[in-house]
Amino acid sequence: MQFNRKELTNETLVHFYKSLLLPRMIEEKMLVLLRQGKISKWFSGIGQEAIAVGAALALEQDEWIMPLHRNLGVFTGRNMPLHKLFMQWQGSQEGYSKGRERSFHFGSREHHICGMISHLGPQLAIADGVALAHKLRRENKVALAFTGEGGTSEGDFHEALNTAAVWDLPVIFVIENNGYGLSTPVSEQYRCENLVERAKGYGMEGIKIDGNNILSVYDTIKGVRDYCLEKQKPYLIECATFRMRGHEEASGTKYVPAYLFEVWEMKDPVKKFEEFLLAEAVLDEEQLVIIRQDIKEYIETELSIGFNTAPVVADTEQELDDIYALPEAASRQSTKVIDHSQPLSDSGLPTSELRFIDAIKAGLHQSMTQHANLILMGQDIAEYGGAFKITEGFVQEFGKERVRNTPLCESAIVGSALGLSLEGFKSMMEMQFADFVTVGFNQIVNNLAKIHYRWGQPADVVIRMPAGGGVGAGPFHSQSNEAWFAHIPGLKVVYPSTPIDAKGLLIAAINDPNPVMYFEHKALYRSVSGPVPDAYYEIEIGKARVVQEGVDISIITYGSGVHWATEYANTHTYISFHILDLRTLLPLDYAAIRNAVARTGKVLILHEDTLTGGIGGELAAWIGEHCFDLLDAPVMRCASLDTPVPFSIELENNFLAKARLDEYIRKLINY
Repeated sequence: MQFNRKELTNETLVHFYKSLLLPRMIEEKMLVLLRQGKISKWFSGIGQEAIAVGAALALEQDEWIMPLHRNLGVFTGRNMPLHKLFMQWQGSQEGYSKGRERSFHFGSREHHICGMISHLGPQLAIADGVALAHKLRRENKVALAFTGEGGTSEGDFHEALNTAAVWDLPVIFVIENNGYGLSTPVSEQYRCENLVERAKGYGMEGIKIDGNNILSVYDTIKGVRDYCLEKQKPYLIECATFRMRGHEEASGTKYVPAYLFEVWEMKDPVKKFEEFLLAEAVLDEEQLVIIRQDIKEYIETELSIGFNTAPVVADTEQELDDIYALPEAASRQSTKVIDHSQPLSDSGLPTSELRFIDAIKAGLHQSMTQHANLILMGQDIAEYGGAFKITEGFVQEFGKERVRNTPLCESAIVGSALGLSLEGFKSMMEMQFADFVTVGFNQIVNNLAKIHYRWGQPADVVIRMPAGGGVGAGPFHSQSNEAWFAHIPGLKVVYPSTPIDAKGLLIAAINDPNPVMYFEHKALYRSVSGPVPDAYYEIEIGKARVVQEGVDISIITYGSGVHWATEYANTHTYISFHILDLRTLLPLDYAAIRNAVARTGKVLILHEDTLTGGIGGELAAWIGEHCFDLLDAPVMRCASLDTPVPFSIELENNFLAKARLDEYIRKLINY
């Protein structure tokens, strides 16, 4: 191993050595604590510390790093208090994630570290979003994301690299190739000779280096950083290294040939650097002993503080409160909130007659004007104006930096939206069809939804979801998949049925600092019109709307179901219907639901989604548990068939819940 110090001073080399030795000695201590049962799990990075340490040394302190579970050197390199790290690792509520996350599954805005999720690959796209934020602000900063050689097999790796290349983002992607993904060797992971060869396929430069040489890692990343800033392009670095312990301690290392440990022991990053420093007379043996003793004492001191913590006490109210980020007081005061329980004519606001689709466009346009930091992303949304032309004309007014066509890679764009949020941007991503969300599902339910609960970082992202059937589009362009997301704590799910709500709920979603799934029914786009205030206003998320009051049957519904119920009520005036439009599916307006039950004692839940697993099951269960004494009949659910959405109009009409609405109402009225 050849070390090239270049212009580095002795003082700098000693600093590098201490930075390299600290995580090694912490890890050695953690293995002792693991055997003593004082921590529950540990993912060791012994043998590959030079990569994390070199990266942290090469970047500026305010440049975001997306580390993985073997990158302790990133956390220590950012000077995070060691005692608080010890608190984190033992699951203390005084740690960085209040006891909600393990080991390195956390982040810190203060230290510009974004914690990993177990799925590994999604971290890469977050770096894209951070780099995009720097690019938009014309800042000379990069973002750096780690992955292992196993992670390069995930779709997120390819999507993130492609997006970074297409958008010319200053991102550094670092592959830590230690030869094994848990127990799977590289021979069963990929067929290219070197992973860095993949860089060319995405139109970026790349290099493979010795990941155990701290000076090579530092010098390479320092130079690559300069390249990324000057060229405004991404770069791929493959670091060859080896993991001297198991994937985690319980898994052992029996699957690794013994000779490999002998080979890599001779390349130990700490030992080899020590030998270099001794040979260069930068340090002597006595100084090495002193440095080790100082670090040992530091670790023991911090450990005594870190393990002197109060027992974990579960506070249910606090746990629930931390699911969502609170909006800033200023934003709440600057936006008019319309009370939809009062007639619109009483508001005194000028209105225009708008179609559903035009109301969405108006809300999006006013939000772009209101928030200079709002970025729109989606397939074909720029010059083409989107599949449904909602953003038509936006690119001419707001420019291609803020109205961004994306590659066909939903996962990477959701991840990029989260990265933008780390840097204080708002973003709206348009799924071309709600059906296509499946390929971005992991980012939404595991990254966006959980990040605030995990370490207090808001995900200020709206995902627009053109959903629903009734337009003969078949099984991959017609699904009603809102129930998938109503199950996920941390998300908000809204589903307007009228133009006034479409505009107001979209503005509210964009103003909300939490991730919002905004469902818009395609069949309503050009078939429904109504008065919409010209003003910039919100409809409060989490509040249902009474469409009409009645005393015979309560229909609880949303989206297209509101129009089916209203149409039925208008043609069956001998029945007095109480119709409740939920508007928000997460969080639900339980007070309005209870009131609807109390009004009639007979409840029909109507939705376009299929019956099994639909939101109606949750509503029926809640009503049965909390409103049983108010019921005069069983709660009934009218939903679409438990089949994919068929293409033929005749088959689709039979599929939709509307086909069975009369049957269920007759059952209820005659009960």
